[in-house]
Amino acid sequence: MKNTMLRSLRSSQSSSSSAAVLRRGYASEACPERKVTVLGAAGGIGQPLSMLMKLNPLVSRLALYDIANTPGVAADVSHINTRPQVTGYAGEEQLGEALEGSDVVIIPAGVPRKPGMTRDDLFNINAGIVKSLCLAISKYCPNAVINMISNPVNSTVPIASEVFRKAGTYNAKKLFGVTTLDVVRAKTFYATKANLPIADVNVPVVGGHAGITILPLFSQATPTANLSQEHIEALTKRTQDGGTEVVEAKAGKGSATLSMAYAGAIFADACLKGLNGMPDVMECSFVQSTVTELPFFASKVRLGKEGVAEIFDLGPLADYEKEGLEKLRPELLSSIENGIKFARQ
Repeated sequence: MKNTMLRSLRSSQSSSSSAAVLRRGYASEACPERKVTVLGAAGGIGQPLSMLMKLNPLVSRLALYDIANTPGVAADVSHINTRPQVTGYAGEEQLGEALEGSDVVIIPAGVPRKPGMTRDDLFNINAGIVKSLCLAISKYCPNAVINMISNPVNSTVPIASEVFRKAGTYNAKKLFGVTTLDVVRAKTFYATKANLPIADVNVPVVGGHAGITILPLFSQATPTANLSQEHIEALTKRTQDGGTEVVEAKAGKGSATLSMAYAGAIFADACLKGLNGMPDVMECSFVQSTVTELPFFASKVRLGKEGVAEIFDLGPLADYEKEGLEKLRPELLSSIENGIKFARQ
């Protein structure tokens, strides 16, 4: 581990110009053949995510899977005049075909959070879905890079690790919990409050992907801004409660789907760049690590041809962030243990 968080933030340009994923001009003939599979492609996150992946020139084949309605989504997306060849798959009998040969598997499958729904409610439904999908991944594409979006990520990533471990296919370097939405929110809120050009802003977010386990490190944000402690605490709270803000704004009719799809596309793009050997590809992600005593922790990660190439230490923390780190530990550990326990049952 290297205590080079600030250097990494300065050298990483992919995140600060995230929208470029939709328009960057790669020569398709120079790009390796890469298959990306989206599991849960007909859902609220899956549909816009599928469209965004169709716009990514690093993808050559795009497989869209869900239990139903995927042929229509695939037909719709396939009409976009970009490189990826799109195929839709529906039902458990077609899951294996959807996964075979995949380089990256993105999993937004599951139910969204609704007003009044507890994390336990969400866990009990989505944990079973994730477990069954990971069993199929271990059989049909055990070497794929996995991007876990299905909530609660603090538990679904440990579930996936146990499923793969039991199947003999676990590779900690290739299992990622997608926490990019926390980073996207932190950047947006920070840039707005500090009146900075949003494309130039970087904010690392560590910990987990729910409530107080989300810890934005505004002390390491670039460019620096002279914000008061009161503003920093308010920005931290808003970043932690970003999902609830959207759920309440949609009045029970949805959760964060469009912003999550965007964040998922950004992280998948980073994984593809890493697989293709592009240098200095950095993102925050919930991965197995020794950065803390917790078995999984969201940290700044450099991506490479094998998935995780390097995990960075937390770097210098402000006193407020040190307090937040101590507060999140027991809740994050409990979520991790719940996931492991469920997978072992």
